[in-house]
Amino acid sequence: MTVYLLDDEPVFPHPSLADDDGLLAVGGDLSTERLLAAYSNGIFPWFNPGENIFWWAPDPRFILYPEKFKISKSFRQFLNKHDYDIGFNQQFDKVIKQCRRIKRCDQQGTWITPEMEKAYIALHKKGYSISVEVCNKGRLVAGLYGILTSHVFCGESMFHTQSNTGKLALYALVEFCKKSGVEIIDVQMHTPFFEEIGAEFITLSEYLHILHGQE
Repeated sequence: MTVYLLDDEPVFPHPSLADDDGLLAVGGDLSTERLLAAYSNGIFPWFNPGENIFWWAPDPRFILYPEKFKISKSFRQFLNKHDYDIGFNQQFDKVIKQCRRIKRCDQQGTWITPEMEKAYIALHKKGYSISVEVCNKGRLVAGLYGILTSHVFCGESMFHTQSNTGKLALYALVEFCKKSGVEIIDVQMHTPFFEEIGAEFITLSEYLHILHGQE
């Protein structure tokens, strides 16, 4: 299948035209206008430092319905007794910097380039990107960030430095989504952790229907 080369116009081919791996297009930039055009059509950037920008629209898509978030007995006990402070949009810059800095056991490095960090901070300043923060005595110990639409939260990255705090940030996000009418949390790619807490695959067509608020 064809991988499309983007030009200066912030427009994309239909996401259904992506190849079997989900790769749709290459090139373009990370301007606010282009990123909003991407997310509003179920497309997201993912590439390694030094590479061209790759744009993806996987089919199927790995998502979490907020009401299907699985809470284990041990995590329920943690929820009932923890003394962490949870905030929203108080330390967005610090959250994305920590997501970029802290290595994960299943990754060699980070895909969050300085260019991406700058782009998502710009989205946050315009109200499109949000963060969840978990603090212990004023110190940031976990967090996540992503793009918020009226129906979908597109998760980008998360980090934690203390046990259960990453899951606590997710729990806070899930409760926020329930109260705000957000129908799905877009995990984008499959991971065993998200499968364990209830994430599942849906078709790209189903995803786009939810994204665009269609019945």
